[in-house]
Amino acid sequence: MAKAHTQSAKAAVKQTSAKPALLSGGNPQIAKAYGDAPVQAYIAAMPGWKSDVGRRLDALIERTVSGVHKAVKWNSPLYGIEGQGWFLGLHCFTKYIKVAFFRGASLHPVPPGASKTKETRYLDIHEHDELDEAQFADWVKQASQLPGERM
Repeated sequence: MAKAHTQSAKAAVKQTSAKPALLSGGNPQIAKAYGDAPVQAYIAAMPGWKSDVGRRLDALIERTVSGVHKAVKWNSPLYGIEGQGWFLGLHCFTKYIKVAFFRGASLHPVPPGASKTKETRYLDIHEHDELDEAQFADWVKQASQLPGERM
């Protein structure tokens, strides 16, 4: 499996030299790959103000969860614990960034955005929103300690 991760990371590094296409709603099209490189390529390609917010979120997640694992799947960065699955994902939309907490219904307090799935909860971040970094870090810490999603 480590070899597959290395090959995916190499592919992501090659892809970072070309400007990724933006899909519907401004979501960057990044090839499926594991590791920090594809996530950084995604963040760099996020349009406008979203890139700065993406860097802040990524840094907060790294500071909060030691050894966090990263990947890009389905054109969305995922964060997880090796062997335990993914606990959080990001996705760009035209006017906001959607943070998905895959076991968000178990967080305290529960993130504000409801989902079609019972366990998932969302946090939508708009351009002029003031991100409560302490609350976000607390949700990330809680989420990282719950069983993750297998994707």
